[in-house]
Amino acid sequence: MGRRALPKIDPALDLTEHFREADALPVRFDPIALFGRKAPLEIEVGSGKGLFLAAASQAHPERDFLGIEISFKYARFAAARLAKLKVPNAKAVCGDALALFSKWIPDSTLSAVHVYFPDPWWKKRHRRRRVMNEAFVKDVERTLLPGGSLHFWTDVEEYFQATLELIPQATHLTGPLNVAQRAPEHDLDYRTHFERRTRLHELPVYRAEFRK
Repeated sequence: MGRRALPKIDPALDLTEHFREADALPVRFDPIALFGRKAPLEIEVGSGKGLFLAAASQAHPERDFLGIEISFKYARFAAARLAKLKVPNAKAVCGDALALFSKWIPDSTLSAVHVYFPDPWWKKRHRRRRVMNEAFVKDVERTLLPGGSLHFWTDVEEYFQATLELIPQATHLTGPLNVAQRAPEHDLDYRTHFERRTRLHELPVYRAEFRK
């Protein structure tokens, strides 16, 4: 199931407070410069259309959320969703999450990292491009605060099992912890649009949580 065409963004919508390009981020990681306060910070890798960022930021106004999306048009679309809601505690960044984790995010900074339905890179020769690789999961462990969580969901069982094998080999994170599926309360009560489409097609979703 590939991505569908995006609706157009209202040109009158001001994205200033909700959209950043990676090159325009502060040279030194500074959540206060981004959000104007010090609060628990969670990062979503591959934020797509921004459904998780929108729902989580409204449900948890005491936390800040940063979505990193490599696709410019999807990052802007996610930012537009946040701008419409006028949520002050969520922003979308267009950039390479792996590079930002490696070079920009300091140790023991994040309360949670969310990775939902990443590109599975089906062909064997392309699997080295997967987000859930050894270097990245080590960076996740490094950047999480003690007690922080890594949330990983996918609809690809092989990717899920490979990641469950990788994480204990590359890190000291505790898990996998089981994450139960719950019934949605409304049409967009899903973690992401990919989860919505997968479940509406009655296909399985594989979920796990790891903790530092």
